[in-house]
Amino acid sequence: MSLETLSRIDRKLLRLLQKDARLTYAELARQVGLTTTPCKERVKRLEREGYIRGYHADLNPEKLGKGLVVFVQITLQRTAGDAFAEFTDAIKDVPEVEECHLVAGNFDYLIKARVKDMNSYREFLGGSLMQLPGVQESTSYPVMEAATEHGMTWL
Repeated sequence: MSLETLSRIDRKLLRLLQKDARLTYAELARQVGLTTTPCKERVKRLEREGYIRGYHADLNPEKLGKGLVVFVQITLQRTAGDAFAEFTDAIKDVPEVEECHLVAGNFDYLIKARVKDMNSYREFLGGSLMQLPGVQESTSYPVMEAATEHGMTWL
C-alpha cells in the first residue's frame, strides 16, 4: 500500500496521530466518523504496514539545554570503499547529532545537531565531529530562528 492507496480516513488518522499521538481510540473514531473498534483496527493495520513507526514525546530542546540548532555540511577525504560506512557507523554514537543524511552534491553529509550554545558547538565541532573517520572539512550554518518546525503536512 502506498500514500495514493491510503483511504481518506487512513490519511486523516495519520494526520490526527501526528498532531497528538495520545488521542484515545474513541476520540480518533469520533473525529474520523467511525466507531471505536474499526478505528482501532485501522490504526493497528497502519502500524503493521509501517506507516506508523512509533510514538514519541515532543521534547522542549531549550528546557533540556539544547537550544542551538546547527546544520553542518561534511565533506569526506575519500568516497571510495568503506568510507561512507565508517563515517555512518561513527556518527551514530555522537549524541548531539539529531539527523545525518548522505546527500548528492558538493559535499557528502548534511547533519542537524543540537547543542547548548556557540561555545558548546565549538567543542562539538572540534572535539567530536572533525575527529570522525574520513572527515576532510565542514561548513556550519547556525540557525537563528526556526521558520517552521513540524512533521509532514502533505498527507
